[in-house]
Amino acid sequence: MKPIRHRPVLLLFLLSQTASAWATEERFAINPANTLPSFEVGHMGFATQSGHFDKTHGMVVMDPQKRIGTVDISIDANSINTGIRPLDDVLREMDFLNVGKHPALTFRSTQMKFNGDKLVAVDGVFSMLGVSRPISLKVTHYQCGIDLGSSKYLCEVDAEASFKRSDYGMSKLIPMVSDEVKLRIKVNAARDQ
Repeated sequence: MKPIRHRPVLLLFLLSQTASAWATEERFAINPANTLPSFEVGHMGFATQSGHFDKTHGMVVMDPQKRIGTVDISIDANSINTGIRPLDDVLREMDFLNVGKHPALTFRSTQMKFNGDKLVAVDGVFSMLGVSRPISLKVTHYQCGIDLGSSKYLCEVDAEASFKRSDYGMSKLIPMVSDEVKLRIKVNAARDQ
């Protein structure tokens, strides 16, 4: 009887499959160029003022099989952009974002919620102006796959929430500028290779 020469290859294949079954946690680096946190507030009851932040970074760690993970996002408060430079300067001041003392807004997740394989919400803690409060982000879009342009495995997530800015100590001009802030974030993250 001849010895089987393919046994080492088969053994390596089986070991690699077993190892990948054990290590299903995946890390995704948030792409700052394609991630956009934005906000809307009511202005004098007649209009909506919107804006976004141009600089964001962070990491997502996820185990899709166990449906668990963590999200850690940091937003550069100084990168606020409403399209109106004088307004941006006012919003950076002490009565609003106070970027000299509080340079970042952060979100750290406490739980990911799934409906089957679909991510539907991310609960966590949002911190602004030195105040941290629980918040739940409703996921409105969740898609992962190979990006044909970059050949990278990406996840795209859109999420939204609302909060009262006065809960974080930002009460200037309420009610002329609404207390309620609508927050939206579009996240693009690439899996570490």
